[in-house]
Amino acid sequence: MAEDGHVADGAVPLPVPVCPPRDSRSSAGMDLATLPKEVRDQLAELELELSEGDITQKGYEKKRGKLLAPYIIQNEVPPLQSGGGAAPTPSSSGSSTSHHRHSHCPRRSGGTRDERYRSDVHTEAVQAALAQHKEEKLALPMPTKRRSTYIQSPTDTHTPPDSSSSSDDDESSGAGLQSPDSWLDSGPQGSTSSSSSSSSSSASHSDHRSPHAPQTHMHTHTHSPAPHPHTPLPPHSHSQPVALAEAFAHAQIEVGGACPGQPLLQRGSRVDRPTNTHRGLSRGQSRGSMMETADGVPVSSRVSTKIQQLLNTLKRPKRPPLSDFFTDDQQEIVEVPRPDPNTPRPEGRQVIPVKGEPLGVVSNWPPSLQAALARWGATQGKSPALTALDITGKPLYTLTYGKLWSRSLKLAYTLLNKLGAKNEQVLKAGDRVALVYPNSDPGMFWVAFYGCLLAELIPVPIEVPLSKKDVGSGQVGFQLGSCGVCFALTSETCLKGLPKTPTGEILQFKGWPRLKWVVTDSKYLTKPSKDWQPHIPTANTDPAYIEYKVSKEGTVMGVAVSKVGMVTHCQALTQACNYTEGETMVNVLDFKKDMGLWHGVLTSVMNRIHTVSVPYAVMKACPLSWVQRVHIHKARVAVVKCRDLHWAMMSHREQRDVSLASLRMLIVADGANPWSVSSCDAFLNLFQAYGLKPEVICPCASSAEAMTVAIRRPGVPGTPLPARAVLSLGGLSHGVIRVNTEDKNSALTVQDVGHVMPGALMCIVKPDGPPMLCKTDEIGELVVNSRAGGTMYYGLPGLTKNTFEVIPVNASGAPIGEIPFVRSGLLGFVGPGSLIFVVGKAEGLLIVSGRRHNADDLIATALAVEPIKTVYRGRIAVFSVTVFYDERIVIVAEQRPDASEEDSFQWMSRVLQAIDSIHLVGLYCLALVPANTLPKTPLGGIHLSESKQLFLDGALHPCNILMCPHSSVTNLPKPRQKQPVGVGPASIMLGNLVAGKRIAHAAGRDLGIIEDQDLVRKLCMWPTVMHQFLTEALQQRAQTDPDHVLYVLLNSKGTAVCTATCMQLHKRAEKIAAALMERSGINTGENVILLYPPGIDLIAAFYGCLYSGCIPVTVRPPHPQNLTATLPTVRMIIDVSKAACILTTQFYVKILRSKDASASVNIKTWPIIIDTDDLPRKRPAYVYKPPSADMVAYLDFSVSTTGMLTGVKMSHAAVSALCRSIKLQCELYSSRQIAICLDPYCGLGFVLWCLASVYSGHQSILIPPAELELSLGVWLSVLTQYRIRDTFCSYSVMELCTKGLGGQTDALKARGVNLSCVRSCVVVAEERPRLSLTHSFSKLFKDLGLSPRAVSTTFGSRVNIAICLQGTTGPDPSTAYVDMKSLRHDRVRLVERGAPQSLPLVESGTILPGVRVVIVNPETRGPVGDSHLGEIWVNSPHTATGYYTIYDEENLQADHFNVHLSFGDPHTLWSRTGYLGFVKRTELTDSSGGRHDALFVVGSLDETLELRGLRYHPIDIETSVSRAHRSIAESAVFTWTNLLVVVSELCGSEQDALDLVPLVTSVVLEEHHLIVGVVVVVDPGVIPINSRGEKQRMHLRDSFLADQLDPIYVAYNM
Repeated sequence: MAEDGHVADGAVPLPVPVCPPRDSRSSAGMDLATLPKEVRDQLAELELELSEGDITQKGYEKKRGKLLAPYIIQNEVPPLQSGGGAAPTPSSSGSSTSHHRHSHCPRRSGGTRDERYRSDVHTEAVQAALAQHKEEKLALPMPTKRRSTYIQSPTDTHTPPDSSSSSDDDESSGAGLQSPDSWLDSGPQGSTSSSSSSSSSSASHSDHRSPHAPQTHMHTHTHSPAPHPHTPLPPHSHSQPVALAEAFAHAQIEVGGACPGQPLLQRGSRVDRPTNTHRGLSRGQSRGSMMETADGVPVSSRVSTKIQQLLNTLKRPKRPPLSDFFTDDQQEIVEVPRPDPNTPRPEGRQVIPVKGEPLGVVSNWPPSLQAALARWGATQGKSPALTALDITGKPLYTLTYGKLWSRSLKLAYTLLNKLGAKNEQVLKAGDRVALVYPNSDPGMFWVAFYGCLLAELIPVPIEVPLSKKDVGSGQVGFQLGSCGVCFALTSETCLKGLPKTPTGEILQFKGWPRLKWVVTDSKYLTKPSKDWQPHIPTANTDPAYIEYKVSKEGTVMGVAVSKVGMVTHCQALTQACNYTEGETMVNVLDFKKDMGLWHGVLTSVMNRIHTVSVPYAVMKACPLSWVQRVHIHKARVAVVKCRDLHWAMMSHREQRDVSLASLRMLIVADGANPWSVSSCDAFLNLFQAYGLKPEVICPCASSAEAMTVAIRRPGVPGTPLPARAVLSLGGLSHGVIRVNTEDKNSALTVQDVGHVMPGALMCIVKPDGPPMLCKTDEIGELVVNSRAGGTMYYGLPGLTKNTFEVIPVNASGAPIGEIPFVRSGLLGFVGPGSLIFVVGKAEGLLIVSGRRHNADDLIATALAVEPIKTVYRGRIAVFSVTVFYDERIVIVAEQRPDASEEDSFQWMSRVLQAIDSIHLVGLYCLALVPANTLPKTPLGGIHLSESKQLFLDGALHPCNILMCPHSSVTNLPKPRQKQPVGVGPASIMLGNLVAGKRIAHAAGRDLGIIEDQDLVRKLCMWPTVMHQFLTEALQQRAQTDPDHVLYVLLNSKGTAVCTATCMQLHKRAEKIAAALMERSGINTGENVILLYPPGIDLIAAFYGCLYSGCIPVTVRPPHPQNLTATLPTVRMIIDVSKAACILTTQFYVKILRSKDASASVNIKTWPIIIDTDDLPRKRPAYVYKPPSADMVAYLDFSVSTTGMLTGVKMSHAAVSALCRSIKLQCELYSSRQIAICLDPYCGLGFVLWCLASVYSGHQSILIPPAELELSLGVWLSVLTQYRIRDTFCSYSVMELCTKGLGGQTDALKARGVNLSCVRSCVVVAEERPRLSLTHSFSKLFKDLGLSPRAVSTTFGSRVNIAICLQGTTGPDPSTAYVDMKSLRHDRVRLVERGAPQSLPLVESGTILPGVRVVIVNPETRGPVGDSHLGEIWVNSPHTATGYYTIYDEENLQADHFNVHLSFGDPHTLWSRTGYLGFVKRTELTDSSGGRHDALFVVGSLDETLELRGLRYHPIDIETSVSRAHRSIAESAVFTWTNLLVVVSELCGSEQDALDLVPLVTSVVLEEHHLIVGVVVVVDPGVIPINSRGEKQRMHLRDSFLADQLDPIYVAYNM
């Protein structure tokens, strides 16, 4: 430390609180030291079994409880107050400490926190943060999960993951290892508070009971040590211990129980099911009123309760957003950040570069490492260089310096002279060679490394590839490629273990260059000839070796270290660590790179040190092995990571024979990790009794690029230890250093990593942007100038420049000198006395809303949340993903197999709360995956970039997930406030005219009577007076052309099962008319239900009704296998239409009267039922002729997508006009054939099936859609067989063919299917054209000759069933690209194809003859301009005459039919379709020679979702959702109390279910700026669709709220 008042150059004059080191051990619960020795031994044995995964947590607790049972009662201690109350007085604390000093016997218990990641201050903070939440009694709804979904990975996962317990790169630590209470309770050197001791035995002994259970037999028992008399207490020292169990007992999460609902019908049985309403909903009124009552669903149902919980959660006040809202303009989303005036800013002066001590020139330092090896090989040949251990931790062999020298020499000679044929030299100096050796074989690696140095080859050490799919192996291939490696050296054993092809060759790994493998075992090496000597050059700037480095993105790059850099680094380490010749060192680290290579392979040889290498496999089998090696070899130095300290403490038994007194230096390689401080403290507390001196612990900071950046020098015994810095996490998030004073919950205690290396110069520069020098109180990246460091990323010059050739600049942007610095990737600052403090790594930095958070800090907070029986410590990944213009934090952890669903969910909820309180940042997603499933690095750590990629690809397969978009997304655009329309319709119209815009209207061609008599005869076959009634047309045809076949009905084999000529149809109709007329109780003008399968019976029954003067109502018959779902709809239509009679077949008569039917409806109240199968041949007395064509011909009932059952009245005049309009548009006459594959019950489908042929005389080939499900190819085969030019189908049919026949086009071609005859294939629909489906269909069947121009769509609505139909004469349908953002604002903005956020819309076919449309503002009812969005209004002779309802709701009738424009053309009567759309005048010409007006349908007004003041069309959100993951077959969205609910059908395996949740949430947020409230994953076929293939979203909503979906998973987003 610098003297008081004096600050060294470049240091920060900071009031860093100086916290004295502590050695006392406070105890919690029972003092195990008082137990008999055999009991303590048995407990220790148990601990080890648990830590190694040989016993489950439950088994452990059971056995431990048994062992302790006899001693618990006597040792009971009164509990400590946990509420308010004064802090313990110094005297009382003092006494408690003295009481403790007698037992130096360290205890271990089941306390389960990871000390490595925890400073006591931090755990205390987490508890305090969670205690704040207990007041709120927060009730988060727990996700609903079908039991089978929780698929654990294969059976091996029921033991703790094999390498969960470790990590090389990821600072992770033992999974399932229990931490001893003796260090669990002791504060670190940085804190004099010990409130964290509350983890105590109450947490550990009663882990298996619910947190509610009263904890009777064990109590929290804490002691505070006496503060040091001369040390000012840090601000958080007065905190009271809080019993964690109590804190959590209040923060209980309320959970709803799960009960499976009954499954919904399969999609095969297409059902139109209305909700409990049967009338049109007025366009003006919103759905809001209906939604609140859930259409009769009891709001107390389970799902609703959960949604209520979710809403309550979301109502809690959010913290103020970090930046102001966006304004969602139609152009762009522009963020307007408003700087917070309270943001801390750096205030210090500019940092001055810090200089290390000069690198001393020592006379006997060798000029290079090869020279050093040559010297020791010759003069100290018997001296041990390396001891390797076997798997049990016993010495396997010792390599002497003599052996090392001779073998390296042999290898160098062999590599240079013996690899090619006839002594040709294959490798030459400077070539790069890969070194592939396992971690357990350091000897072979040493020989290979020094052999390469002696041969002047450049060694490139890499990990051993374990399998073809090894994570990151492609990236290793990238490194080998960029380094130009062609040869790989390995050992014989390793070569045998490499994956092979069936022929026995080494597998070609993904992304790797072709390699020649060279085995370097001694028996294959050649002794060099007498005259051969290696060339040992003096150190220069050529590369000596290449070390691999994995970047944040997972790219593996090679850092080249020059010969001079290598030797200078060894010299600097020798000077800093004070190495002397002949010392012994224990190295636990990976010897292929980093500190393990620098200390254990290079510097050790330079100083003739004896290295004992402890491989990872030995550490896993015997975690204490390194401590034993230090003891046995009296080692002076040990190189370890925090993980190794942690493991040693875990497996530490009462080994009296272990002594660490010989250590003069314990180098902690990851001491730069902010949380290493607690591991070092805990290790010291435990092992001080075994001779470990406090001053030997030397944390250091390093990176692959800058190598060793700083290291704490070994201290002089008795001198005070360096200070700790207690920093504010809030300040750190803004990149400034602030001593934590006010809020102890968000404090970070960091230890120094010593001073700058000898001969080096260090600056602190801003981590992003130009390398500007930081101020003294600012966090920045450490950049180093030294000869000892990397020189470049080999083969990557672009990246090299930004990292290795950085010239810092001052505040004005001027460079501070000529010399280049290397970026270390470490973030930190220079403290008092030029001590270096590191607070994180640049790659672990998560920048959310402009604030920085460190991944390690978040892991630490997560691990400080108890109970940790839920997840494996050390198996937690934290990364950020970009969603909606900002980074979002994701935490993924491995869940223990024995963790219960509820435990996991509670742990997740608490982690959320803790991170929210301490780091003031919202988590976006928290996922738990089954044990052992996160991708691993070669030494067992988590492969972060690979894990992130799996998350983004939806391949992580979590078993639990919690999304929190509501709390973490604070930058959504402001909700739109609807402005009152201040401008009247007249002004709008005038404005359009002034702007040169025409009013948006369009019309089909004229439906006039044709003058030319010859043409009439040719087309119509009857005189020019068009028949007003279809009955007359049928009678006329039966007389003039009796044998002309009008209808052919086909089955699934394509064979005709029934035909009807004009005469046959006439006769069958007469038979039915006679039956109706004879039955008493059926009068003229009464409604008759036609209950028939699709076929000719239905057509005959229809004309029979017209002949008798009854009004037919066609109804889809109930599904025999699903009467409960389908029969009530039939019943409802019968009741609503007040039908007098049902005409049906014998089969359905039986069904209507069956016992099964009585279960769902009252079968006693059916009207008269007439079986038309075997009627007597009778003619009616007369054929009824209506007195006026305006009388009703038939009723058309249909269930809309919003679940409304609506019936409309079609008059004889409308029927006649519609048939004529279709005849003209499609050029239909008696010699034509058309194929129809549609449901014939309503809309245009019914007209084409039953009416058009009788009117126009063409032949209709009928294919019931149900036959398609039996034989998919039947429709396409029929088109070929009959050479059909025009065919009509539904979207369901098209989808069936696309999905079912997509891969069979070759087979169809072989069967002779040829669609080149098809001129028009028309999809009959009442919705926006499904462009992607029609495109896929055209593309798939193009090979079968289908013309891409053939496919088109129709458009109709309830008020007018046919408005557009692409006929034979009009221009091809045009496509327009509309900006989706403007559509939400009820505007149309046309953009170019491919523009971001563009939505392709295709014209819905040409407007039919006689039809006029106008686009109207639905609020002002005034016409709008061309290309403006509005409601489509229609006027035509075939518009329906009105709704048919029970109540005769005149207001609805008046609102939808016979409406006047408020301005412009006040006389025409229009009907409102209820659809939004626009008219756009195109450059094409129509049949009359004028410019063609295209009508684009956007969507139904009833279906739109009003969210955040904007109007969304469900189909747009569903399209985005379906694209989110390959396993989403279909999706549907609806709203419930302002929450957006997304239902997705899963077509993959159930383990994909939870992958969908984050992807669906992100895609909707990204593309639609909406937060999804609930994600429901269901089986395929659950989303109900109607006969036209349209989703019935309201019906789905009702099923969801009534909990009838049997979902696989329901996620409630927070």
